[in-house]
Amino acid sequence: MNLKDKIVVITGASRGLGKELALGFAKNEAKVVLVSKDKRELKKVADEIDGYPIACDVTNIQQVQELAEKVVKQFSRIDIWINDAGLWLPKATIEEIDTDRISELFEVNVFGLIYGSKQAFIQMKKQKNGTIINILSTIALVANDMEAVYCASKWAVNGFTQSLRMGAIPHNIEVLSVFPGGMKTNFFDEAKPEAYGDFMEPASVASKIIDNIKLDKPEEELIIRRPKK
Repeated sequence: MNLKDKIVVITGASRGLGKELALGFAKNEAKVVLVSKDKRELKKVADEIDGYPIACDVTNIQQVQELAEKVVKQFSRIDIWINDAGLWLPKATIEEIDTDRISELFEVNVFGLIYGSKQAFIQMKKQKNGTIINILSTIALVANDMEAVYCASKWAVNGFTQSLRMGAIPHNIEVLSVFPGGMKTNFFDEAKPEAYGDFMEPASVASKIIDNIKLDKPEEELIIRRPKK
């Protein structure tokens, strides 16, 4: 896919992988719509790439619907929608997990991704083309007893993404999933894992994702693991 002038919506775009994806798409001359609740950081990134910032809480279905409507009103279409917004919980056993935070994590990681996918699908079905990209995690492929809730959220959206892909085929809509390993982002500000020093740079991961999208036949399930020492 030639990314020049493509309309790209990225949630969680104010920092981390989302920010690097925004920078990468801008370098490829796409028109980037940056989405986040953090208005201040969002504007900084948007100003850097001459992008289009839209504040939105992905857990609020009405706001996500309004987001899609604003993009279509501005650009008449949505070519690529990337669901990158996500939360993580520090490693803990099931007895130690802060139950007050479980709902919040699922609201963002599961419902936020589903809401975004739904609105993108509705518009892309009208257009008869488009690409939805869901950022998952390698933890959606292998269970981890110390990250049970985070793991559950990613397994849930992996199943959703596979199902969405099946339903998208008749409408000429691509549904891609990305499974990155650990990255050096603000995700882990609360508690950095022991192996954090070996984690990948988000810019490198973003580059691999964009390179995949540019292929004539991109990988439907792109796994990006940390290099082995």
